[in-house]
Amino acid sequence: MYAVIETGGKQYRVEVGTELEVELLDAEPGKTITLDRVLLVADGDEASIGRPLVDGAAVSAEVVRLDRGPKLISFKYRPKARSRVKKGHRQELMVLRISDIVFGGRSAAKDAAKAEQDAKTERMRLEEAAAAQAAKDAELAAKLAAPAKKSSSSKAKAETTADEDAPAETAKASTTKAPKKTTTAAKAADDGDAKPAAKKPAAKPRATKKDE
Repeated sequence: MYAVIETGGKQYRVEVGTELEVELLDAEPGKTITLDRVLLVADGDEASIGRPLVDGAAVSAEVVRLDRGPKLISFKYRPKARSRVKKGHRQELMVLRISDIVFGGRSAAKDAAKAEQDAKTERMRLEEAAAAQAAKDAELAAKLAAPAKKSSSSKAKAETTADEDAPAETAKASTTKAPKKTTTAAKAADDGDAKPAAKKPAAKPRATKKDE
C-alpha cells in the first residue's frame, strides 16, 4: 500500500518506512504527526483518488530530525545603474519517517508486520526442513562409511599379519643357511691343514779336498 500526500506545497509518494525531507512543520523530533492531506491511496490493483482529498485516509509519520537544505544564491544585477544584490538562503527542513497509512479500516503497518511474521515463519520452517535433511544425509553417509571402514581395517590387519610373518621367514632362512657357511669355512680350514708341507731344498754337498 502506498499513498500520495501533500505538504509544503509539494506532493510526495510514500510507503511504510519511507524517509523524506519536507518543509519545516510545527513538531519536535521524536514526535508523531498526522498528515491528513492525502491525494491518493493505492493497494495492489485498487486505487482511490481524492477530489481533492481521499475521505477517511490518513498518514502517520515520525519526526526524525530537523535539517537545513543546500545554500541557494540569489544575485540581482541592474546594468548601467551600479546595482548588485547578492543573497543566500537555506531552507529549514524536517526529516519524516512514515510509520502507517490508514484507509478504509485497514492499516499498512499491520499488514507489513503480518507479512514479515509470515515470511519469518516460512523461513524458520525451511530452516527446520533443511536441518532434518542434513541429519538424514549425515546418517546415510555414516552407514555407507561403516562397510568401507571395516574393509580397510581387514586389509590393514592382513598387511600387518603379512609383515609379521615376513621377518619370521627371513630369520628361518638365515638360520638354515648359517650351518652351510660354517661347514664351508670348516672345510676350507681342513683342506688347508691337509696340504703337505712344502719341501725344503736339499743342501748342497760340501766340496772336499779330493774334488779339488
